[in-house]
Amino acid sequence: MTEMKNLKVNVENLSFSNNSEIILITGPCQIEGQDHALRTCEQIAKITNKIGIKFVYKSSFDKANRTSIESCRGLGIDKGLRILEKVKEEFNCCILTDVHEPWQCKEVSFVVDIIQIPAFLCRQTDLLISAAKTGKTINVKKGQFLSPFEIKHVVSKIESGGNKNILITERGTMFGYNNLVTDIRSLSVIKKLGYPVIFDATHSVQLPGNSDTSGGESEFVPILARAAVTVGISSLFIETHENPYAAPSDSNSMLRLDKLERLLEQIKMFDDLTKKIIV
Repeated sequence: MTEMKNLKVNVENLSFSNNSEIILITGPCQIEGQDHALRTCEQIAKITNKIGIKFVYKSSFDKANRTSIESCRGLGIDKGLRILEKVKEEFNCCILTDVHEPWQCKEVSFVVDIIQIPAFLCRQTDLLISAAKTGKTINVKKGQFLSPFEIKHVVSKIESGGNKNILITERGTMFGYNNLVTDIRSLSVIKKLGYPVIFDATHSVQLPGNSDTSGGESEFVPILARAAVTVGISSLFIETHENPYAAPSDSNSMLRLDKLERLLEQIKMFDDLTKKIIV
């Protein structure tokens, strides 16, 4: 793989680059229904417009990697995509959702702008190539089990599918049992590949598998988000919900929606300063 410096990935009216203004990827972990999705996106749109940050709306139609068989997986691909399509039409925003099986890639590509590869599946060759062949932008999450130096092999698989519209997300690394650690150096290492880098501030505070559902420490989301932005990255991934503890998944790691505005004010300030220094 040829090293590229500060590659830009254009998605609709957005331009992802480690040297460009920060872009927010946000929304509730799971799609809970059309009214909830529209209401949440409306609030996000108001907040980001006020702060002056562009956003991508993210939500999942299926959570196939839940800890327990009893956990809520989601609304399914058909209903989920109809809701995401409605959100896109209503707010004219870019949409991101994740896939778990190769056959889902083509179906999802008709609606979303960015196809996401979950961290647990980032080495699944058939899934990566199927996603790449859609021609859509691919956001691949670095597995909790990978070092930042190994993500180049994942990127090469996507490139082999004829697609260089790639985003790379850091989401923490396993630290012993049932814990994750964020190594800020990882962002700098991944940036050397040239592709836009994203930091997932909410999944990085998970405490995976310590009960029937993953725990989390959402109080650390702002700290990690602010630190990550000072490295000079393309985007922040922050799942949000008006009442996380009532959410069907990731209730302990999502950021409360009413705390998003204050955090984004800080993020914009840190990002503006960092990009001035880097550029």
